[in-house]
Amino acid sequence: MSSDSFFYPQKMGRIMLTGMEEVMGSHGVDAILRLASLEQYIQGYPPASTERDFPFETISLLQSTLEQNYGPRGGRGLALRIGRACFSYGLKEYGSMLGLTEMAFRLLSLPTKLSAGTKSFADLFNKHTDQKVRVEEKGNKIFWHIERCPLCWGRTTDEPVCHLAVGLLQESLYWLSGGKVFDVKETTCVAQGDADCTIVIDTTPFS
Repeated sequence: MSSDSFFYPQKMGRIMLTGMEEVMGSHGVDAILRLASLEQYIQGYPPASTERDFPFETISLLQSTLEQNYGPRGGRGLALRIGRACFSYGLKEYGSMLGLTEMAFRLLSLPTKLSAGTKSFADLFNKHTDQKVRVEEKGNKIFWHIERCPLCWGRTTDEPVCHLAVGLLQESLYWLSGGKVFDVKETTCVAQGDADCTIVIDTTPFS
């Protein structure tokens, strides 16, 4: 393993591919895997293990191949939906260690839930993956800074492309708040030359 290689656990790679299958169907996933020269996953997704050897390069390649196959807008829409689908699979795998399913958590106020929840999700990535996340709160906004991002790893683009992370956060906030919808936008992206990938969450819900 070279010093500049970073990884997700196999289990998260499996969650990502399972989320893709929910949105696109197995034939859709197979087509993307072929196009990305990742045929090894057509026969079987990674095992649900905690071994960190699902490379950032693979995660980034899956995102860019979606855009290549469906166009930037189509790829973006799919990645958002895949991110939302990944959340429910991730919750099954990691929910108990997040501590967000306890009754005490459910009784907290909405602002406290959003603050505690986003920090808990960041801790999960920081402890169990090579992704680095820093959460910052200012006024009615939460800034989710991805300082080492697998979604745009090695890419150069004209606009932010970490749509899967936006979808994941959208769904996590919907779940944390008991069904409210929030404005979630990526404002900076390493792929377009920024220092980090920043996703801004407006903590005042639409609904």
